[in-house]
Amino acid sequence: MPDFPPCPECSAEYTYPDDPLLVCPSCGHEWSAETSNDSPQDPEDEAVRDANGTVLQDGDSVIVTKDLKIKGASSVVKAGTKVKKIRLVDGDHNIDCKIDGIGAMGLKSEFVRKA
Repeated sequence: MPDFPPCPECSAEYTYPDDPLLVCPSCGHEWSAETSNDSPQDPEDEAVRDANGTVLQDGDSVIVTKDLKIKGASSVVKAGTKVKKIRLVDGDHNIDCKIDGIGAMGLKSEFVRKA
């Protein structure tokens, strides 16, 4: 029986393959078998990038590149809206910001470009 690496999330040793991925039955985490090696990743790979590939940092100003509907509201963030003093966070919407006239919200980095 082949040896699979432990889960990177919960360190459980009962991982199993599922086509190209490895799966942890304890926490449900899935990851690629190619990236399961123990070598440290380049911090540049984990950087948050905008639609053009420019690395974003906390405090940057960005411009929205696409009209974005606001879930649960009838308003829209128009393309070309400048957003100042962004904050980078982990998660699906990796930018927290405050937009004038709308308020606090989360944005995805693929819909903005650095100003």
